[in-house]
Amino acid sequence: MKLWLRLVWALLSWRSRGPLELHQVGKRNFRVWPSDLDIFNHMNNGIYLTLLDLGRFDTLKRSGSWAKAKRAKLHPVVVGETITFRKSLAPWQAFSIETALLGWNDMAFFIQQRFVVAGEIHAEAVVKIRFLKSPRGIPTSEEVIEALGGWNAPTPVLPKWVTDWDAAVALPKGREAAPSVWPGRE
Repeated sequence: MKLWLRLVWALLSWRSRGPLELHQVGKRNFRVWPSDLDIFNHMNNGIYLTLLDLGRFDTLKRSGSWAKAKRAKLHPVVVGETITFRKSLAPWQAFSIETALLGWNDMAFFIQQRFVVAGEIHAEAVVKIRFLKSPRGIPTSEEVIEALGGWNAPTPVLPKWVTDWDAAVALPKGREAAPSVWPGRE
């Protein structure tokens, strides 16, 4: 339920934050609600990932990309993410989520998102997004960029650590058997 209330607010309020280009950093303010807390009285780690969705949604809405993607029958899906926590977020604490497109490869986009309090990073995530095309299909990143109106900034180069992370966490494609991750326990 807590996501639905925040999602409704995102739908009602995105225009008030002004337009945004996809190459700019989006910023969205939040507050830790009591329903976000875990048994240790700080924001639950799963809530961080849920709120990242709202940060990306806000960026897509403000850039006009959400409407263009819908017209092209494209929808984004998360295919990988990693998050690092530095400091906890406490009840009622105000924070912002900053969202920036790091770059892309032939099939996916990589977004960096940060939880920031008074200029200090409390957590940071990298999210790998792939777009799907209805009713079936996986467009290339270039096709997605074209559908979203093109890219009007220098093309970003993915940092090596992001491409290394992407390769390290890749799962087998198709119906290949998953490799054993527990040697000696097959």
